[in-house]
Amino acid sequence: MLKFRLQHDSTQAQAGGERKVSCEIAGGAFEREAKLLSAAQLGSAVTITGFLASRSRASRALVLHAAQIEFDKQD
Repeated sequence: MLKFRLQHDSTQAQAGGERKVSCEIAGGAFEREAKLLSAAQLGSAVTITGFLASRSRASRALVLHAAQIEFDKQD
């Protein structure tokens, strides 16, 4: 399994206004997705589809399990 960290930055609508959101989440990927991520440049924009689960039975910390990865096109 390839372990990675994903940085998310966006602006979201909340209570009639805008809120800037910034967070970092741990992730894990296997096989094809692990190969794609390991070859990516640091800071690449990606869209990751998958599911959230706890890190382990003893930890409630969330980990994003990557099922599909698409690299966003840069202009």
